[in-house]
Amino acid sequence: MTYDIAIIGGGMAGASLALALKDLPLSIVLVEAVPYASTQQPAFDARAIALAAGSQRILRTMGVWDAMAARGVTAIEHIHVSERGGFGTAHMEAAEEGVAALGYVAEGRIIGATLTAALAQCPNVELLCPAELTSLQVEDDGVEVQLVHAGAARRLRTRLLVAADGGRSTVREQIGARTWELGYGQTAVIATVTTDRAHGNTAYERFTDTGPLALLPCDPPVDTDQELSGRRWSLVWTVRDSQVDALLALSDEAFLQRLQQRFGYRAGRFLRSSGRQAYPLVLRFVREAASERVAFIGNAAHAIHPVAGQGFNLGLRDVAALAQVIAAAVARGEDIGRMQVLQGYARWRRPDYLRTAAFTDGLVRAYSNNLPPLKLARNVGLLALDTLPPLKHLLAYQSMGLVGHLPRLACGMKLQVTSDK
Repeated sequence: MTYDIAIIGGGMAGASLALALKDLPLSIVLVEAVPYASTQQPAFDARAIALAAGSQRILRTMGVWDAMAARGVTAIEHIHVSERGGFGTAHMEAAEEGVAALGYVAEGRIIGATLTAALAQCPNVELLCPAELTSLQVEDDGVEVQLVHAGAARRLRTRLLVAADGGRSTVREQIGARTWELGYGQTAVIATVTTDRAHGNTAYERFTDTGPLALLPCDPPVDTDQELSGRRWSLVWTVRDSQVDALLALSDEAFLQRLQQRFGYRAGRFLRSSGRQAYPLVLRFVREAASERVAFIGNAAHAIHPVAGQGFNLGLRDVAALAQVIAAAVARGEDIGRMQVLQGYARWRRPDYLRTAAFTDGLVRAYSNNLPPLKLARNVGLLALDTLPPLKHLLAYQSMGLVGHLPRLACGMKLQVTSDK
């Protein structure tokens, strides 16, 4: 079987790209290893995902935001930044930036249910699931792909192969794509917690000597018990690798006590915690976001520190940019898999990768040194941020994903079959 585009990986990035391309005259196959309804599906579990304001625009323009919001998302209207043991704080307000929300929080399963429901309405998208890539061969006029689909070997051919198969990308390994990688020696411990005080649509970023600790307002999905609505949070607690096992071994009561000690009482008193999961942290990029007939998006292209919640948002901008490059190539009658086309995508994405990596990595490293002069400078800087509106606006717009050369979808404009980029 021959397709115009084969997307390997049907998680959030891969499914989003298929939807972004749904109105183009292209045949698309989406290959996903784990059934969406399975409890083992890693992309669409109960973890909370931070969606920047720019990502909300992309999803709205793609036509899926209203359905997603109806299933349950939580707006972030205020952001509070502080350092444990310091005197400085900084605040960001949606009203000051002229937006309804600085961002939103949604569980992965909410995003997944919305995307898969929309995919079912796309006649030009074929879903192969469960299906696993076994090998591929890049040739001058296409890519030969070998799969195991529902237990049987299957072969397909495509003009363009898109790697959306996550941080352990098989596509990346198969073609020998070069990567740049740097470990942090840190792990993110993820949980859902509840407090005795309403969150007020406020997100907290608190820097500690072991790494940043974030609390994001995250109300229950609308199809679940709403008893905890307004008091439920997604916790991302960064700790040193050596501390992870001990933290995971704590009872819920001891875990909440430790969290209260580290975070303080700004959000109220912590009452309950869900089960905890741990994710080692790394900074990683493919050296080239595209090669002949292959493009990388999402976690297959990059991994960044979760501070400021930029990960999926960076991947969604990959989706919007690649979709626009493909649409322009279709308009010009060009082969969408040729390097002359794909290098436009790679060049476009590089500044965003570097800017976002510098932003997140810089925050982590700036708060990793506890020398008194540096700590004093950081806290003075946080106080100064509130008194320097231009700097605060720039930081807010970076966090919202509204800086740089934005794709049409991020500007609220639909893709057009046009030669204008």
